[in-house]
Amino acid sequence: MPQPVILSDIGNVLVTFDFTTAAQRCAEKSPFKAEQFFHRLDGIKMPYENGDMNDETFVREAIEALEFQGSAAEFEQIWCDIFTENPAMERTLAQWSGKLPMHLLSNTNGLHKDYLLSNFGIFNHFDDGVYSYSAKCSKPEVEIFIQTIEKFSLNPALTFYIDDLPANIVTADRLGFQTHLYDFKNHEALEMALKRWMGL
Repeated sequence: MPQPVILSDIGNVLVTFDFTTAAQRCAEKSPFKAEQFFHRLDGIKMPYENGDMNDETFVREAIEALEFQGSAAEFEQIWCDIFTENPAMERTLAQWSGKLPMHLLSNTNGLHKDYLLSNFGIFNHFDDGVYSYSAKCSKPEVEIFIQTIEKFSLNPALTFYIDDLPANIVTADRLGFQTHLYDFKNHEALEMALKRWMGL
């Protein structure tokens, strides 16, 4: 009999993130103000997340765009040190860990994925993931969901999908997933939805 599965987004679900921290730290070693950080990286951030450039190329081009006066290793640390684990989600997942398969589906890049999986215990609950940089496509496109279904042999009707962005939920709904639009300020709503889904 097919088993229920939890499928989760990462950003603003399992962890929160704040790119302004990276912008401020980069500004200390760049002629550009923190407010210019996002604009300077606009042309490479999405291609990087969609796998059109590798980690090394992204870091090199980001350093050039920002005129960053530090090493590649320093930039990588600044780029990655923007996350905070969501303790409420950790407690919730711990209840189901080992009882249900859990997988990740995230728009993210290689550096962030490696950093997150290495530094936050919450990811120990998950068996594997599909990531935009390796899938070569991103949410809310249907293609990345199809890749996820095929990789994990998912039955969408038995898959509880958690995401914080309405557009991603719309695509998942269209494909027949059981979905929850997550708000970390209202974690109790997720707890209730999971219990209803499991028939508790």
